[in-house]
Amino acid sequence: MRTNILSSFSFALMLTGALHAQPPQSQPQQQPTPPATQQPQPQPPPTQPPYKPEFEIPREGAARPASAEGYVIGAQDNLSIIVSDEAELTGKFRVDTDGTISMPYLSRVPLAGLSLAEAQVKIATMLRDGQFIRNPQVRIEVDQFKSRNVLVTGEVRTPGKVTLPGSAMSVLEALALAGSPTNNASNEVIVIHPPKPGEQSPEPITINRRDLELGRAGRDITLQDGDIVNVPVAKRFYISGFVKNPGSYVLDTGTTVSQAIVLAGGLAERGTDRRIRIGRVVNGQTVDLPAELGDKVQANDEIKIRARFF
Repeated sequence: MRTNILSSFSFALMLTGALHAQPPQSQPQQQPTPPATQQPQPQPPPTQPPYKPEFEIPREGAARPASAEGYVIGAQDNLSIIVSDEAELTGKFRVDTDGTISMPYLSRVPLAGLSLAEAQVKIATMLRDGQFIRNPQVRIEVDQFKSRNVLVTGEVRTPGKVTLPGSAMSVLEALALAGSPTNNASNEVIVIHPPKPGEQSPEPITINRRDLELGRAGRDITLQDGDIVNVPVAKRFYISGFVKNPGSYVLDTGTTVSQAIVLAGGLAERGTDRRIRIGRVVNGQTVDLPAELGDKVQANDEIKIRARFF
């Protein structure tokens, strides 16, 4: 009995020693938690300077610089006059119907008919010669243009006055504002400039409308206040007989008999370009005249195309 107890005790000691003899199990090392990286804050977009166009289109009635295109001052214009360091002489002045403005010290100053540059010199000279200011510095701008119009008459859809957006416009712009020509309009446009005081009436200017629309004519013509643009009724001629499309056609200046036949679609199968006759009104009476292919057609002519003999 005692032997068994000793044996059990010895086995327990051996077991305990074996347990102590084993190397301790290594604990998994915890990786140090890296410090939280801060997310970069979104940067605001760089401030862009406000967009500024390379040029500005002046609003109607807005002030324009004094050197604007040789503008000529007229009655009912509103002028902004600036005299440096002279508040009493600086302000807005209306050109009266007699072409003058009323300014302190100077009373009535005639400015109508002068360019802005000329008006600046005139006021500066009057201030200096009157010994009001020794060396006046004057600047003039048009604060508001008077109502300036061009009259468009004849075969346009809305004939009447069209307002100039500034000091001038082109012939094509005037026709567009008048609704464009009608189907009965001539291919010619007549421009009439009113005479200036003391001058004779200039000759009317005739422009081919097709050349005008294609930009081949009219570029050198600038319409100003009081000009008249007339689109007359189309002159016509008639062609009858042996052509493919007999009838009435608009007459262009310089149209020949040969060109008239082309406009009518050419000769019919039995038509001939020989022995052509033209019915023309001469001194109030219609006469029958022989015609060649190169002859010029006149308004209201009737071109008669005959048949071949075979």
